Amino acid sequence: MPLAFESLSHGTIAFGFFNIESDMLLCDRYFFFAEDFCRNVGDMAENAGEPFYRASWTVQVIEEAEDIGDLMGAIHGVRFTGFMGELYRRFPFPRQPQEFKQNPEGAQTQLMVTEIISRYGQAQEIAVAADQKTLGIELGAYRFSRIQFQELLKYVWRGGYPRWKNEFRPACVLEMKNKVMLNPTGVFSNIDFND
Repeated sequence: MPLAFESLSHGTIAFGFFNIESDMLLCDRYFFFAEDFCRNVGDMAENAGEPFYRASWTVQVIEEAEDIGDLMGAIHGVRFTGFMGELYRRFPFPRQPQEFKQNPEGAQTQLMVTEIISRYGQAQEIAVAADQKTLGIELGAYRFSRIQFQELLKYVWRGGYPRWKNEFRPACVLEMKNKVMLNPTGVFSNIDFND
């Protein structure tokens, strides 16, 4: 489930996984796969010693709330609108509460999820920057402090809410953590994946 996170630019925003059978994440109106997010964060970590980091990430952008859909309605099986509704028709919320765990093999659904989201959003390049002096991070229109950004990384590490199934993390998540811990400076300084 996406959770509320603080940003410098937009106040409280939603960030996180929104369907346990997909590895797609949302950051307000940006959508991207965890595999891509982890790879990009790993690249940022490998360059953490540089005074300023710049990159371009490809994300899906859904501008209209109606096109995003009603996540809670889809979870409860009562309102299947927009992207969320179509995704939950394919991958319904589990009937048994104990089955509500993030699937570490969610990347296997990427082709199907990409096909669905292409009907609601558009792929766009966003500018990403990390300033080691101010310790600020920009993900397109969204700005985060070092602490706020680290909270996003720790969420992905945990598998969000409800956590990874059997505490088994995908290889991309393990690799992201390893790259961050090899160079825990600048925006990655003092990160603690154990809290």
